[in-house]
Order: sequence, then structure tokens, then C-alpha cells
Amino acid sequence: MATYILVHGAYHGGWCWRDTALLLRQQGHDVFTPTLSGLGERSHLLLPSVNLSTHIEDIVNLMIWEDLKDVILVGHSYGGMVITGVADRAADRITDIIYLDAIVPKNGQSILDVQPAGRADWMRDRAKANGGLAGAPPDPELYGVTDPKAKAWVAAKCTPHPFASLSEKIRISGLPAERVRKHLYILCTDPALDYMRQFYEQAVVTDGWDTMEMSTGHDAMVTEPKMLAEILARRA
Repeated sequence: MATYILVHGAYHGGWCWRDTALLLRQQGHDVFTPTLSGLGERSHLLLPSVNLSTHIEDIVNLMIWEDLKDVILVGHSYGGMVITGVADRAADRITDIIYLDAIVPKNGQSILDVQPAGRADWMRDRAKANGGLAGAPPDPELYGVTDPKAKAWVAAKCTPHPFASLSEKIRISGLPAERVRKHLYILCTDPALDYMRQFYEQAVVTDGWDTMEMSTGHDAMVTEPKMLAEILARRA
């Protein structure tokens, strides 16, 4: 039996892991799917002051209060920022770190720093117009969710996201994966988000990580939960 913490991306919540978590639990694993402050069922806590540090603290505190060790830590999309910060603070509790089509930041970077040209300015302007929030959630089709039932579910569950978590620059002592025994990058390719491949290529070429591709959209936990659960179970 393994212990998983599955960290969602922007606009999402722990709800998005429902099917993948169920399949892992049916195999006897312990699975935690926390929702980050200000999102999902914690959207009543959404304030412009909620930032990346808040979200890192959410996951570190989960580990402490639940006495979790030997964790397989998974981060999706923006969740890659969060798990990077968590691994920097709590590498001794983590045996495997997995980036699912996720951002892998370097010290001093924010999500704005890794966006395609012009997009960061658009995101800043959008936040100013929305009182410090990142604006309404995108259409689920951006995440590769096209099945009508799944699309309606995702659209109904996604909530606005605090912009401060996207603009805050991460402060880490080095590459956390260097202190975690195992590390994997999963790239989602059908359709692909244009700026995720850079992190996949970094993992392949420079960092020597385990890597793989999934022929599905960005929200793999929604579009291919069985395939994803099988991949994660093999890491146990």
C-alpha cells in the first residue's frame, strides 16, 4: 500500500481526482486529494491575498497533521508550482514526485515567467479587471475535456483562482527532485498545452527524470482516469 497526495491545478479542486482516486483506493492505497485554499469547496476562503505560499502551506500542513511519510506527491498543471515548494520544505516525507502536465519552476520564477509571449500581460490585465482574481475559469475544452457529460461536470465545478498565486515567485533552495529518490514527468499530448513541453524536454534532456507521454488532453484525471491510475499505481 502506498500513500498518494494528488494536487490539482488552477481553477480546479480536489474533486477533479474523483475517478483516479477511487481506482487507486480500490487497490488498497491511501489517497489524499486536498483542495487548495480559495478553490472548490473552499471557495468561500477566496481572497486576493491567497498566494502560492498559502497553497504550499496547505499541502505541508496536510503531511504534518496526517503524519504522512513515504508520500508519492503528484501535481497537475499549476499544482507543479505547489509540489515544487512542498518538496523543497518536506523532501524527507516524499519518495516520488510526479508532474502531470505541470509547471516545473526554477528558483525565482512565477507562472507568469513561463507563459508564451504576451500572455502574462493579458493575465495581469485580467486580474486588475477582476479585483485581484484570475478571472472566470476557461472553457473545459482548453483542458481537452470534450465529452458533453464530463465537460458539464468540469464547467460546474471550476471556480475563480487567486491571481497572487500565479504572480508570486517561488523561493526554493535548489531543484527539489534532487532530494527526492524518484521523479517522473508526464506530458499530455492530445491536445497539448503549448507551454508544457518545455518542462518535459528539460526533464528528458537535462535532469534525467523518468518521462512518459499520455495521448489525452491536459485534464488527464478527467479524460483518462483509468490510464492515469495505472501509471500512478506502478510507481508504488
